[in-house]
Amino acid sequence: MADYDLAILGGGLNGVSVARDAAGRGLRVLLLEQGDLGAGASSASPRLIHGDLSVLERRDFRRVHAALAERDVWLRIAPHLVRPMRFAIPSHSEERPAWVLRAGLWLYDRLGARRPLPPSETVDVTHHPVGDALKRPFGTAFEYSDCVVDDSRLVVLSAVDAAERGAAICTGARCVRADRSDVWRLAIIDRGHRRVATARALVNATGAWTGSVADTVLRVPAPPLGTVQIGQIVVKRLFDSDNVYVFQNRDRRLIFASPYERDFTLIGTVGHAFRGDPAVVAMAAGDVAYLCDAANRYFRERVETSDVVRTVSGANSVLGRGASGLRRDGVLSFDIKRGKAPLLTIFGGDITTARRRAERAVSRLSRFYPMSARWTATTPLPGGEFDWAKFEDEVDAARDQWRFLNENQARRMVSAYGSRLVAILGDARSKEDLGPAFGAELTGAEVRYLMTREWARFPDDVLWRRTKLGLTMPAADRERLAAFMASAG
Repeated sequence: MADYDLAILGGGLNGVSVARDAAGRGLRVLLLEQGDLGAGASSASPRLIHGDLSVLERRDFRRVHAALAERDVWLRIAPHLVRPMRFAIPSHSEERPAWVLRAGLWLYDRLGARRPLPPSETVDVTHHPVGDALKRPFGTAFEYSDCVVDDSRLVVLSAVDAAERGAAICTGARCVRADRSDVWRLAIIDRGHRRVATARALVNATGAWTGSVADTVLRVPAPPLGTVQIGQIVVKRLFDSDNVYVFQNRDRRLIFASPYERDFTLIGTVGHAFRGDPAVVAMAAGDVAYLCDAANRYFRERVETSDVVRTVSGANSVLGRGASGLRRDGVLSFDIKRGKAPLLTIFGGDITTARRRAERAVSRLSRFYPMSARWTATTPLPGGEFDWAKFEDEVDAARDQWRFLNENQARRMVSAYGSRLVAILGDARSKEDLGPAFGAELTGAEVRYLMTREWARFPDDVLWRRTKLGLTMPAADRERLAAFMASAG
C-alpha cells in the first residue's frame, strides 16, 4: 500500500487549497514545498476578493456571478483575513463614459444579488471624503463593494487547516524525481536528508515551475506554457479614507490603490510575459514608473519612483506560450493512463476562485478513492469561527482581555489570527510577559507560535509572509530576530 493517497508538489495557494480539501475528505495527503509556503506568486497578488469588473466588461457574466458567490464564501469562512471595502472609480472624461460605468456597476450588483454588501452608488467627490485625495478635475466617482484579503496568511492558514486534518506539510522539501507506475515513487530531499515516499496520485501545483517540474522531475509532457509576471509597488499612505481607488488608465487597464498595513498604499498591478528564473523575479524600472504615472493622474500627492518603499512581484504559469495574462479560474488538467497512477496539474487563477478550483481538482479523483462530500465552502479557516460583521467586536474583546494592546495592535493580531489569538497571548498581563520585543509589535511569543505552528523558519518568513512587519522594523531588530529564531530553532 502507498504511504499517501495524494502527494502535492508546491505550497502556493493552489497546492495548499488542494491539500486542505483532500485532507478534509479523508485522504492521506503529503505536501512538499521547496521553500516557504506562498513564497512565490501567491504572496504577490493584488490581494482582491472580487467579481472582477474587467471580466464583466468582456461580458463573461457567468464567471462574474460565480466569483461573486465565492466572495461570499470567503467572507463566511475567513472573516479575519477578508475585509469588505468600498471601491471608488473616479469618472474621467477621457476614459469610459459615466453612463457605461453606472450601467456596469448596476449589472455587477444584480449578478451579486442577495449578497450581504452595500450596492453601488454615485458620489459627488467635491463633498465626499473619497475626493479629498484626488485632483480637482474629478467631480464624480462610482462606489461599489468588494473585498481585500491578506494573501500570504490565506496560504498559511489553509496549510494549517490541512495539517490539523491529517495532511503532512513539509517545507524546505523538494521532490527531485518521481517514478510513475501504479503508484508514484518520490525521491525527496527534505532539509538536506534524502527519503522516499509513495503516493497513489500526484498533483503538480508548482506555479511558475510547472513546466520544468513536468519535464525534469515527472518526465511527462507539459502543456504549452508561458510565464507571466505581476507586480505592485508599496508607498507611504496617500489617502486617509478606507476606500480602494480604481484608476482607469489610458491603456484600458484598471489600476488599484489600496490601504496597506495601516501606513502604506499598495498600487498595482502591472503584468507581462516573463522569461528567466522564477525564483528571482524583480520589478523592472519601467513597471515601477508606469504605476507611479498611473497614480499621478489621479492623486494630488505626487508619487515619485524614489518614494517606493517596496516592490512586490511574482511569476506564474499561463496556458499558451504567447499568453500575457492569467485566467481567473486557472487551468486544471488530468492525466490518467491504464495501469498508471493519476496526475493532476493545476496552475494559474486568482485568489477568489482558489477554493472552488481546489474543490474541482479533488473531485476529479473521486472515481479512484472513497471520499466524503465537499465541505470547504461552509467550514471556517483556523481562527475564523465568527461572523464577518462581528470583526470589530472581536477587536474590542481582544483589547478587553489583553489591555496592554492598543487598537492598532489588536486589529493586526485579530486580522492575522482571529479567535486563535489566545494561543499566542494566553494569560499575559503585559507585553513583557510575551518575551523579547522586535520592533514596536513583534514579540517572542508570536515568533515562537509562527515557528511551531506555521512553519516559519527564517526572518523573511515572519516579516514578509506571516506578517508584513518588515515594512517598519529597523535593521537592528531584524538582526535580533534572526538570532532569536536561530537559537529557538
